[in-house]
Amino acid sequence: MAQVSNIQWFPGHMTKTKRQIEADLKLVDAVAEIVDSRIPESSRNPVISDITGSKPRIILLNKCDYADEKVTAEWQKYYTAQGYKAMICDCRSGKGVKAFTPNVKNLLSDLLAKRKAKGIVGQSLRVMVVGIPNVGKSSFINRISKAGKTKVEDRPGVTRGAQWVSLDKELELLDTPGILWPKFDDQQVAIKLGYTGAIKDDVMDVCELADNLLGYLWENYKGNVIARYKLDENTEKPDLEMIARKRGMLISGGEPDIERAAASILAKVARDRYMKELAEKYPQYMFEKHKGYGTKLHYEMLDKYGASDIHRKSFLVKYFKAKNAGK
Repeated sequence: MAQVSNIQWFPGHMTKTKRQIEADLKLVDAVAEIVDSRIPESSRNPVISDITGSKPRIILLNKCDYADEKVTAEWQKYYTAQGYKAMICDCRSGKGVKAFTPNVKNLLSDLLAKRKAKGIVGQSLRVMVVGIPNVGKSSFINRISKAGKTKVEDRPGVTRGAQWVSLDKELELLDTPGILWPKFDDQQVAIKLGYTGAIKDDVMDVCELADNLLGYLWENYKGNVIARYKLDENTEKPDLEMIARKRGMLISGGEPDIERAAASILAKVARDRYMKELAEKYPQYMFEKHKGYGTKLHYEMLDKYGASDIHRKSFLVKYFKAKNAGK
């Protein structure tokens, strides 16, 4: 795999977030740490562990729909063996999220028993939700509260301030902004965070990162890469130039557009995730099939159901142009 240049990223507001978490920790009974199922350990901030210390913790292996199911199950076993309560979920689709409240009650069963013995009733359990940028904290709270109380955006560092969200009379959540650590001692951690969008792409060499990801996928999911780019079974490890030519990404003189190929590899992960979300919200359009491209199937769905509020005007212009040309 290609060598990726040293990556460091620690926006100023994250120092403030660290202090805020330290101050608010005394207000909660437990901590819910959300990690990315595709890179569980790399998406765990050691600073968060240092801050939260021995506070009871539940780890949510989020985005499970985009990870290897068997590998994710092994990580759940690993964290359970480490003494944590661990659960697998996908906050965007809602898969596994309902198990959160029962798991929290189980985690804090001793505290609940003590309160009951003292005659304390009606006091909510309070849980702080923590994690690095882009692991899905806001999506989790929006999903579990069903109220859309927090801003969700697929960019790192969007949730700016801590806020309380009351789920019911039994449970309150304290949402916190994502926080990275000041320095990545292990650059493989930084690289994996770059793959998943936890670090802004303007501090990384996109070509280096994409080539590194391509190498990883080739080593671990070779069949998927061959199918995706229609490669020969005997093909040696592909590079960005080969991908560019296979995808018809050429510039003047027929030279491969390496930068565009790199962007397409990294964007493919995000696009697939977004199309899956749209398919759940607008099932009639079958986004999971045509991936939002101007295919015959997509146009047929538009003919049948009309345009939705997420169809861009530029796309609809092409659609109507193709439709009129077919008459």
